[in-house]
Parts: sequence; C-alpha cells; structure tokens
Amino acid sequence: MARGGEWGINKAARGKWVWGCSYKKTTLIVCSINIVVALYVLRSLYASLYIYSDRESHPTVEYTPDQIRKMEESVRIRKSAEPVELIRLVKKLKKELSTEVSVVELSEPLKLKITNEIIDKLKTLPPNANVTEQRDFAERWCNKKLEEAKQLIRERGTSNSTILLEEAVMLVKALESDRTLLLEDIGLWIPSEVVNKEHDDKPEGEVDELDEVLPGRPLPPECHAELHTDYDGAAVRWGLNHHKESAADCCQACLVQAKRAKPNEKKCNVWVYCPAEMGCHSPDIYEHRLGECWLKYAETPKLNFKDKYPESYRNAHPSAPIIVPWASGIVGAA
Repeated sequence: MARGGEWGINKAARGKWVWGCSYKKTTLIVCSINIVVALYVLRSLYASLYIYSDRESHPTVEYTPDQIRKMEESVRIRKSAEPVELIRLVKKLKKELSTEVSVVELSEPLKLKITNEIIDKLKTLPPNANVTEQRDFAERWCNKKLEEAKQLIRERGTSNSTILLEEAVMLVKALESDRTLLLEDIGLWIPSEVVNKEHDDKPEGEVDELDEVLPGRPLPPECHAELHTDYDGAAVRWGLNHHKESAADCCQACLVQAKRAKPNEKKCNVWVYCPAEMGCHSPDIYEHRLGECWLKYAETPKLNFKDKYPESYRNAHPSAPIIVPWASGIVGAA
C-alpha cells in the first residue's frame, strides 16, 4: 500500500514538471514570433516612409515628345557650333610646347677648346665693335665651325683638326640645335641690340627741340653760344656748386674769370651751362641740375657731344636722352 501511494505521487510530480516545461517553451516561441513580426512591420513602415519622402523631394519629370525633340536638336546645334579646328590646333600647340627641347651637352675638354678658339678670334674685332658686328662675327664663326666639324666626320677623323671625331659629332648636333644656348654654355653672351627709333609725332607748327631759344637775357656775340652742345675741357670752376640764372650769366662769369686769372692760372675759354628744368645728362656719377655753370679751359676746344647723342652712346647709357641738353660756347683764345 505504501509503495502504490509513492508511485502515484511520483507520477503526478513528473506530469507537472513536463507540463511546466512545455508551457515555458511555448511562451518563448510565441514571444519570439511576435518580436520578429513587429520588427518586420516596423521595417516595412520605415521603407514606405523613405520612398514616399524621396518621391516628394525628387519629383519625376515627364517630358513630352516635342520637348525631347527640341532638347536633342539643341544638343546637336551646340555640338555643331564647337570650334573643332581651333580645339585641334590648341591641342597640337600644347603637345608641341610640352615637348622638351633636347639640349646637347658638350664635354668639358671640348668646351675649353672652342672657348679658347672663339676668344682668340674675338680679339681680331675692332675695340669699338657694336653689338651687330659682334653677333655677325659669332654667326660666321658658328657656320665655319659647323662646316669644319662636318668635314671631319666625312673624313672619319683623318684631317689635322684640333677636335676628335666624337667631339665633332657632338659639336654638329649642338650647332644645328640651338647656337645661342651653345654660345651661352661656353660663356659667350652677346646682349640684344637696342634700336632707338625717333618718332616725329609733334603737332603741326610746334618748334623742334633743336631750334629752341635759350631762356633768360640775350647772349652777347662774344659768347658764341651753341645750343645742344657740350664742349670738353679742364674745369676751372666746377658747376656742381656754381649756378647761374641764365646762359648769359654763365658766359659772363667765364669772361670775368679770364680777366681776373693770375699769370700761373688757367683762363676760362669754354663755358657749359645746363638750361633744362629737369637737369642735364652726363655719363659721370653726379646729378646735374638746372643752372649749373661749368667754366673750362682747353688749348684746342673739342666737342663732347653736339645736337644728338649717338645711337651707340645711348645703347651704352640707356638713361641718356636723344637731344643733348647742354649749351656751350667758346669765348676766345687761350
């Protein structure tokens, strides 16, 4: 009887435990399904809201066939109006400009040889040779050197030349590519020639600068005044600190100095005056102002400049004007 009661109790407990475990599992499964369904619903709602808002912000535009035809026609006209030739030419120029120019590098011994040679040749030029003469000489030397190098190559180095066959090949390439770079590479640089052109653009009836009249009181005949003239001579009185109101006063100062000079002193026989308001040009380091009066002595007075400065002088002195600004005169024998 006791065993039967115990077995009944155990069976009831086991049935209760199985039922409890099955209920928990079912509850968990149902809750999980509900959560998945809720997430899916939320995702669907979010996606629908995003699509709706995107359509609102980017409305679809529908064009009529006529509008599409007009747009295609506009594109065709715009393409046909493009400057195709100009674009092609610009591309070609860019390609040419972007191409690097090959510079032929000469060996140091070869540079030394041709440098010494051209220096010796330059010594044959006159000391006062201008830029044009120097350029012509350099061009003739290059032509002669090119012919000599080609001759050496043709003879395979058998001629009595100062350069080797390999050097001749390099020299031909350098002379045929860019002679200016070659001359600069060996240290010979000839500046560009400055050409000063005079333009007669004065209004009709205006007096020429060379026909001007000296300001101030008239000069007496013994002053022998000459406009736009600069005479040379030893300074009896420096003009930097010797200013006069007019050329006549400057001439008078020269006459007075000649009369009052002592027997062992030089007597003034040349006066030079600056009548220009902007000052007068001179190749020295000083700034010559209006009114300067130079008293000079010269046994045989010689001209520095007359009327206009030479072109060669203006090339060497870029600040020099065309017209000589000074006024001068010779007042008598020594």
